[in-house]
Amino acid sequence: MDGRAAVQAEDSFRLVYAEAFAEPPYNETENDVKATFRRFRSQTRRTAFRAALARTEDGEPVGIAYGHPLGADTRWWDQLTEPVAEDMRREDGRRTFGLMELAVRPPWRGRGIARRLHETLLQGVGAERVLLNVHPGSGAASAAYRAWGYRKVGEARPWAGADLHDVMVLCLD
Repeated sequence: MDGRAAVQAEDSFRLVYAEAFAEPPYNETENDVKATFRRFRSQTRRTAFRAALARTEDGEPVGIAYGHPLGADTRWWDQLTEPVAEDMRREDGRRTFGLMELAVRPPWRGRGIARRLHETLLQGVGAERVLLNVHPGSGAASAAYRAWGYRKVGEARPWAGADLHDVMVLCLD
């Protein structure tokens, strides 16, 4: 889906996000969810924003994935605790797709839904690579990303007061 369609489905995205990230190691509160969805609305206005939403046959939302290409002015690379080479951090609005969120509600985990959401979201994205942050305490997510070909390139605190997250990259070409 594009940004307009994602906004129309915001309640479904919010439900999945709130349930998935209420658990450890995230322990997100209602205020954390509100902050995420203020950013979500801003992100959906980006020209190349894309999202995927998994639902059951009867329409119940079970998983989400969304992101957008990183612009030349992205601050993502500035958040790393140790700088990376200039060639790694070079962005032009097409080179890197930023995977902002990928989540599946607990009752539906272990069924390949996250992988299918990931594949659907990235199909035809046209970027050289994908960049994401993952909490290292989320063993299942970290293991899935490694199994899908991501490699850790550093650590970052994605927002003020955040736990240290692993920064991972997947080369698409």
